[in-house]
Order: sequence, then structure tokens, then C-alpha cells
Amino acid sequence: MDTLTFFTHIKDFLDIPTTILFFAVSIFLTFKTKFLQIRALPRFFSILKDGMKRKQVHNQQGDVNTIDAFHALFAAMATTIGMGNLVGPTVAIFAGGPGALFWLLLYTMLGSVTKFTEVTFAMITRERAADGHIIGGPMQYLKQISNGCALWYSYIMAVLFIGWSMVQSNTLAAIFAQENIPEWVTGAGLAFLTFIVLIGGAQRVGNIASKLVPIMFVFYIAFAFFILFKDTTALKEACWLICNCIYKPAAPIGGFLGATLCQAISQGVYRGVYITEAGLGTSSIAHAMADTQKPTDQGILAMYSMAADALLSLISGLLVLVTGVWQHGIFRSTLIYEAFKMHAPGIGQLVLIVSISLFVLTTVIGNSFNGRQTAASIVGEQAVNYYMLATVLLIFIGSMLHVVLAWLLMDILITLVAIPNLIGICILAYKRPRDLHM
Repeated sequence: MDTLTFFTHIKDFLDIPTTILFFAVSIFLTFKTKFLQIRALPRFFSILKDGMKRKQVHNQQGDVNTIDAFHALFAAMATTIGMGNLVGPTVAIFAGGPGALFWLLLYTMLGSVTKFTEVTFAMITRERAADGHIIGGPMQYLKQISNGCALWYSYIMAVLFIGWSMVQSNTLAAIFAQENIPEWVTGAGLAFLTFIVLIGGAQRVGNIASKLVPIMFVFYIAFAFFILFKDTTALKEACWLICNCIYKPAAPIGGFLGATLCQAISQGVYRGVYITEAGLGTSSIAHAMADTQKPTDQGILAMYSMAADALLSLISGLLVLVTGVWQHGIFRSTLIYEAFKMHAPGIGQLVLIVSISLFVLTTVIGNSFNGRQTAASIVGEQAVNYYMLATVLLIFIGSMLHVVLAWLLMDILITLVAIPNLIGICILAYKRPRDLHM
């Protein structure tokens, strides 16, 4: 049995129980918070309105270890809005059929309250280290359940953050390779830029992410809409194809081999988790840095930030369906690039390359920063530089790896991380329901 087959069997064994767990926790928390996804909307707009008026007073007071609520939001979104939104839906459709896109979006909606819970508990349980740095996230709130559980999460998550960055590097290198740029050049450039940003600390991560996230979002959306609405008939057929495959197996089409309903649900949920990080708790690490008086307010910002993930995922999924690129060839991480190259005007291809570069850069920066925070909770600030050195080196190596095995390993690691986190937040939500009240 070769390595790829071995890890495929492990993933297949874990798929169904983990998918059920993700859905079950999101439904439990939805009822526990009395459908907060709907109830919190007025509060969300109030937070946005107040945030526009408020100045960064904490910066003037000299606290360089916190960032304002919106910079924390953008730093967290930098890890969720990224290559996953482009590649994730295409992987889901390729393996689970068009119906997988529906299940991806459904989990995004239900899982938003999971992210709210994670961020709120991260804010409540965060601590300040001896040197002033704030440490928060699942490794802190899971200590309320069990130190062993927190340690398990921290060790696996420190590895997963590096693995995510390696996948991002690999995808960007594959795209640039089609422009005749060697993979190692892309990997070296991404590793260098990540190192430069990370040595600036929390302030630099927040500042850069808050500027780049809106730019890459607008660029990608504009040209994606151009492709989608260029052929409204194909767009209608794509939407019908999604609806037709929600509750039944996807039939073979072109080069697509077909998929069962279980594959559609599993692929949709896993890619939804990969894109939004809801259920993993990872985005709560950046949110824990926020200078916010009310923990639930930061949780609400995190919850509704997933609307951007849902929109990008829907657009990416529709792009590969409308253009038909999902029906041809074997699995690859360049389907969106191919769709843009074939159907966007000349400048569209350049815009996509720039947008993808920004997507990957901000995601790798966010993942590396979160990995640094996780490592700090394990080995302390003094030894964390070794982790950062390993991160930069593996980002470079990741650009030259085989992508299929990398995705399999990421899915397995996601499962190992999610199980203690999901169980932990359910226990905390049951024991401390008042902490989740707005």
C-alpha cells in the first residue's frame, strides 16, 4: 500500500463521524444561543457604526500588544479569506459534485454561531504573558476543560498552521508555474515576505491585513461577476445543477466520475471548515488580540465576517460550474486560474494573479502569526523564534510538494484538532451559558 492510499483510507474512515460532529455542534449552539445568527444582526450594525467613530486610543496609550477590534477582525479574516475560498469550493465540487457547494454554504451559515462561541470564550479566557504579549484562543479556553486537551490541541494546531501555509505556497507556485515562474522562486519570495511582516508583530499584521483584505476582495469579485453574467443561461444551468444534486448522487458528466450523497455532504462540510475555520477555533487566536470591552461584540463581528467567506465560496463554485473546467482533467489547484484565463478579458488574468497573490500572502501571514501564538503557549516566547524559522523554511519547501497528499494530510489534521475543540466549546456553552449573552 502506497502512502497516498494509506492516508486516503484514514480520511475515509474519519469522514462521516467528523461531518456529523461538525453539524451537530453547530445545530446545538444555534439552539443554545436562540438563533443568534438572526438575532444579533441589529447589534452587528451598531458595532460597525460605533467602530467607524472610535479612534485607536489604545495605540496612543502605548499598548503595542493589542490591536483594535477591526484590525483583529481583518487579521482573522486574512486566514479565512484566501486561497481556500478559491480552491476549497472547486475541490468540493470535483470530489462531491455540484451539490457539495450547497452543503458548504449550509455549514457556513450554521457554523457561524460556532465561530461566535469560539471567539467569545477566547476573549474571556485570554491571558497576558510576562513580556506583555497576549495569549488567547482554544489553547486557553480548553484549559477550562482539561490541560491535556489544551496541550493536544496546541501541538496538533502548531503543525496544522504550518501545513496550511505550505498548501497555500504550493497552490500559488502551481499557478505561477503556468506563467513560466519556477516553483522555488515563488516559494522563496513568499517565505521572505512572510518573515518581513511577522517580525513586525501584532500591529504590523493587523495594519497590513486591514489594507489588503478589502483590495483583494473587490478585485476578485468584480472580474468574477463579469464572467458569471456574461452567459446568464450557463449561470442558470449551474444553479439548477447545484439544486438538483443536493439530495441525490451526482451523475457522471464529462470527465467527472460522479459522487454519492455522503461524498457531497462530507466534501462540502470539510471544505466549509477549511475555508471558515468554524469548529477549529483557529481564527479566535487573532480575535483574542482585540481591544474590546465586551467579548460577545468581537464574537458577533467574527460571526458575520463569515458572510464574506460564503459569498466568495459561492462565486468560486459557480465559476467552475459555469465555465465547465471541473469536468476536464484530474484534480489540480488551478481551476479558478484556468477559468479566468479562458473567459476574462486580457487584464482579468493579471487582476486574478494579483488578487491570488494577495489572498495567499495575507493567509500565510495570518496562519504564521496564529502558529506563532500557539507555539508561544507551548514553549514560551523565548523559544518561539525556532518555530518561526521552521515556518518560513517549510513555506519555501511547500511550494515544491505534491498537492494531493498535502490536502489529505490537512483534512486528517483538521479532524484531530476539531474533535477536542468542538467538545470543549459545547461543554463551556453548557456550563457557562451567560457568557454567550449579548
